[in-house]
Amino acid sequence: MEAPSSSSSVKARTAAELQALKRKSAKTYGQIAEETGLTNVYVAQLLRRQAQLKPATAPLLRAALPGLTDELLHEMMQPPLRSYDPNLIQEPTVYRLHEAVMHFGESIKEIINEEFGDGIMSAIDFYCSYLPYTEQRSEHMVSRLRKQDNQDGKAE
Repeated sequence: MEAPSSSSSVKARTAAELQALKRKSAKTYGQIAEETGLTNVYVAQLLRRQAQLKPATAPLLRAALPGLTDELLHEMMQPPLRSYDPNLIQEPTVYRLHEAVMHFGESIKEIINEEFGDGIMSAIDFYCSYLPYTEQRSEHMVSRLRKQDNQDGKAE
């Protein structure tokens, strides 16, 4: 009799099948995102079993990736096992992201506490965007520009 599969082995097998399906489609995460109305990072999370597929999104994802089976969709709708391979930190991009958190983390925490009190940020439901390297100048801060716009509006 075969031993039952562990959650991590089911996740790994499902993620491998989903990645193979994406490769076979020849679509980018961005293309799938555009077709589903999701973000590219969220699509990547879904296809790596790091996020849970919502039932209303399943038909959109199936239309974008017609090879998705009922079994894969069913598995994607289960709560994910959010985990990572500890060796992943050796990958240069992941290492740099980690380095950014280590470098900016304490400052971000202080700002969160200053702005919102004793709280934490969500690492599950945040959006990710990519920007070119630029000098971080205060006059370009969106929050500062909005605050200035609000003050200018009151002066009229």
